[in-house]
Amino acid sequence: MTTRGGPRCPVRGRGGGGRQFRAVLSGNHGCHERETGSLGRFKASLRENVLGSPKELLKLSVPSLVYAVQNNMAFLALSNLDAAVYQVTYQLKIPCTALCTVLMLNRTLSKLQWVSVFMLCAGVTLVQWKPAQATKVVVEQNPLLGFGAIAIAVLCSGFAGVYFEKVLKSSDTSLWVRNIQMYLSGIIVTLVGVYLSDGAEIKEKGFFYGYTYYVWFVILLASVGGLYTSVVVKYTDNIMKGFSAAAAIVLSTIASVMLFGLQITLTFALGTLLVCVSIYLYGLPRQDTTSIQQGETASKERVIGV
Repeated sequence: MTTRGGPRCPVRGRGGGGRQFRAVLSGNHGCHERETGSLGRFKASLRENVLGSPKELLKLSVPSLVYAVQNNMAFLALSNLDAAVYQVTYQLKIPCTALCTVLMLNRTLSKLQWVSVFMLCAGVTLVQWKPAQATKVVVEQNPLLGFGAIAIAVLCSGFAGVYFEKVLKSSDTSLWVRNIQMYLSGIIVTLVGVYLSDGAEIKEKGFFYGYTYYVWFVILLASVGGLYTSVVVKYTDNIMKGFSAAAAIVLSTIASVMLFGLQITLTFALGTLLVCVSIYLYGLPRQDTTSIQQGETASKERVIGV
């Protein structure tokens, strides 16, 4: 990344800084939450669940590794597919997450909920749609490699999110301790990637070379957003996280219209409509099939009695 009038800040380096920030913020939250109650109890909880339980740390390293694979596959896909094709295919992570939820957490979704999931996928695609711009630069692409990479990225996204949700909800361990476990392993994974790709530059200029106030501000926003995303997953699920993210995209675009004069397109308006309708449909109470079956049985008995 080239900062405004300043030095380059490696993209992978920003990821490492973000994970360090999230680990610190998780520790701060953990000190004040009701489950731990005090700094001493929180330290004891950390010793028990992080330092004294390498198995738990390894368990939370799985989503960190999978997310790292997802990010690299997404970059590979973007470099081998047209932007429009990438936008459409990458949104398949929404139904993939729903499928992983059904398979890994043994949940069921109604037909209406499945319809709303695919409607959300289409809506987000339209909201983020940007028409392709003609360019004279010829870029050599491998579509087959791109589609393979996007398929892996989509599967990784669904699996990692649902796996983390399963770990969060399968024990009484504090949410913030779980965050620290995941981000510590994430820091290790990211640092390995950083030194493999930018090791020479980091040795010469330092890890935080090129970090400006703007970069730190973006890292802070991303860190806070990542932490509270885990709160959403803890108390709802990954599918609701997808709906929340879609609503956030719509709201941020509307804010850009009011603040920066961004022009609303027909595709954005249609996509917003689909997102809103899908959220409404997904939130509808599921029909009580038991009462329907009992009613049908009673009506059959009356017919037989007649």
